[in-house]
Amino acid sequence: MASTSRFIPEPKTAAIVGCPFSGGQPKAGVDRGPIHIVEAGIVQQLEGLGWKVKFDGHHEFEDINSSLTSDPPIGLLKNPRLVSRVTEAVAKVVGGHAQNGELPVTIGGDHSLAMANIRMLALFGLMLMQTSTRSNRPIQARLLYLPARFDLLIVRLRVGNIHGMPVSFLMGLGSEVPEFSWVKPALKTDSIVYIGLRDVDAGEKKILRENNIKAFSMHEVDKYGIGKVVEMALDHVNPNRDRPIHLSFDVDALDPSVAPSTGTPVRGGLTFREGHYICEAVYETQCLVALDLMEVNPSLADQPSVEQTVAVGCSLLRAALGETLL
Repeated sequence: MASTSRFIPEPKTAAIVGCPFSGGQPKAGVDRGPIHIVEAGIVQQLEGLGWKVKFDGHHEFEDINSSLTSDPPIGLLKNPRLVSRVTEAVAKVVGGHAQNGELPVTIGGDHSLAMANIRMLALFGLMLMQTSTRSNRPIQARLLYLPARFDLLIVRLRVGNIHGMPVSFLMGLGSEVPEFSWVKPALKTDSIVYIGLRDVDAGEKKILRENNIKAFSMHEVDKYGIGKVVEMALDHVNPNRDRPIHLSFDVDALDPSVAPSTGTPVRGGLTFREGHYICEAVYETQCLVALDLMEVNPSLADQPSVEQTVAVGCSLLRAALGETLL
């Protein structure tokens, strides 16, 4: 059942933001992910955990799409105008929920949507600044980011799919692209930690080192165990467990045997229990203020595998919002 939260007022409300969007990557079908998860009963499941759940339907982007008569690449970036306009629209919705003291649960769609939380992070920090008696400065949220791949690719690199770049925009490394000028940097290098990386090339490793970004690959998970890795990750970004936490979970962080229906599966990922432990441990901090689940793609597997991946996605969301084994 839901317990006390440091930042979300009672009665605690989870606001589901369904984002059926696939423009940040080339594979069709990921826009159906949030629809499948809602149809699987996530609203009722979260209500069963004691949350008040707000869900007003999925956010549709046909108007934005139809208004673009042309969307040629900018350098290597594919669909830059569409992705920018959609993520900005989602950011306003997510930020509104955060400003109202609600916990946004953003369900994608591809992981370019992570950029939408930039406004939420800024607004939440501003709200805490207004209510905190300890400081007159914003309290910046900390980001736990779970992908198989880096998602900090920057524009000058070889890949043009924007679902691999959201963190670069959040850190201001993609600010030279005018179409994304609305994305104001909200993440410092000490405010993010990666868990579960296993497909990082030499150029990406260089970015990690140059920017002093903390990351735990599957090597560390194997070496220390998931409990120790999560403890070290939280000690890095939230040592006193007094900062708001945003958990962004790409299902490709899980091994394909656990979540097969996703666009960029990479062998050797997190097990079912490792993924759930991360969610459970974050909930136990009482600091969670935002939650993302991305990249469930129902078009990329047979029906049993789709059902398995959707069920795992629902289970992760429940674990992050208070479901326990006992």
